[in-house]
Amino acid sequence: MGLMQLVRMYIINSPVVRAEPLRFKKEGVYGVVKDVFLPWYNAYRFLVQQSKRLNAPFLPLDQTTVQKSSNVLDQWINSATQSLVHFVCQEMDAYRLYRVVPYLLKFLDNLTNIYVRLNRTRLKLKGTNEEDCRMGLSTLFHVLLVSCKVMAPLTPFFTEALYQNMRKVLNDAEESIHYCSFPQAQGKRDVRIEKSVARMKRVIDLARNIRKRHNKPLKTPLKEMVIVHPDADFLEDIDAKLREYVLEELNVQSLVLCNDTLKYTSSHAEPDFSVLGKWLGKSMGVVSKQVKAMSQESILEFEKTGEVTLCGHSLKLNDIKVVRDFKCPDGTTEKEIDASGDGDVLVILDLHQDESLFEAGVAREIVSRVQKLRKKSGLGLTDIVDVYFESLDEDKSVSDRVLHLQEQYIKDAIGSPMLLCGVRPSQAVVVWEENFRGVSGMSFNISLVRPI
Repeated sequence: MGLMQLVRMYIINSPVVRAEPLRFKKEGVYGVVKDVFLPWYNAYRFLVQQSKRLNAPFLPLDQTTVQKSSNVLDQWINSATQSLVHFVCQEMDAYRLYRVVPYLLKFLDNLTNIYVRLNRTRLKLKGTNEEDCRMGLSTLFHVLLVSCKVMAPLTPFFTEALYQNMRKVLNDAEESIHYCSFPQAQGKRDVRIEKSVARMKRVIDLARNIRKRHNKPLKTPLKEMVIVHPDADFLEDIDAKLREYVLEELNVQSLVLCNDTLKYTSSHAEPDFSVLGKWLGKSMGVVSKQVKAMSQESILEFEKTGEVTLCGHSLKLNDIKVVRDFKCPDGTTEKEIDASGDGDVLVILDLHQDESLFEAGVAREIVSRVQKLRKKSGLGLTDIVDVYFESLDEDKSVSDRVLHLQEQYIKDAIGSPMLLCGVRPSQAVVVWEENFRGVSGMSFNISLVRPI
């Protein structure tokens, strides 16, 4: 990747294109690598790695077929890609190049941290059929292809490098990406699903904040999460389409949806001085007082209608901030149940722990150790090994119970059954083994062995 290309992107995203002064910083150039090119390349590399795992050579499905996918994340990323094309065309037509890179950063973050991350089991051909996996990989292929074509004028060498490999599986492909026509917005843009997935991302971030506050890593399962939001469409999308992604990503066993904001919160209204101050003038003081005095019922009515009249002034949704404060249920403390919100969505997590949650958490820790050993030993994605477990504790009842009750989860996660060390053949070739101590109060040995 040439230095000039990095500087090019840095300059395009700088005040220079707005005819304003720039204090050049080399850290800003490095930031282009970290925030733009690495996520972009990682998504491309993931596509290449997973396509090699298919039983037959990967040939992407045509874009018309991909647009008809029934998978909600396929629908969402296809819509988001069309939004990217529309936005870039709009901004470049108006010579606002400086607005393109921030939008691209947001798109790449969504591609890697939502589409690829939440779809990884499906795209890795785990727990799914190959036809569905091909649909997901074909979707990712076309998204990357379109994004390369859109950004080719800004990142000519990087996009050309990716295109030269991707064109090998295309029929009648142009010899260079710079010979390709610039994409035009096609297909269906689903504004509702784009909005719902954006909110889902916020839900995940808010839940992670609660976990971090209470030192509860994602490997620790939690029993229940409640999402509070007045928008019935959003709750319906979460319930019907996005529930499994939320539960899996946050490692929560059950999800409760609630549109009664008063059940878990108390609301109060605050005037947005930066907006109202410009046109209320001397009336600002009295209007501000009335806004702060709004009752719970009037706040709910305001959110429903989008308008309220105070002291003769008509105020809209962007004039007033509605702040929701969490009400901890009677008989509980913040150590047992806690919440986090952003003024729109409120997320509540039940932090109670019981034996079943402990066992599920230990199983995740074991799986994590197996995956780290595979990485340490240099095993590839397609390399097959047998995995053996040996408890190093005097009391082996806990590990025995975990391996028995979590047997199916562990098998699905590591791709093979977890075998006991006692049945390992004496002539077995050990690829790697390691002792682990103090993992949820347990000590054990895991060994990776070549199949006989």
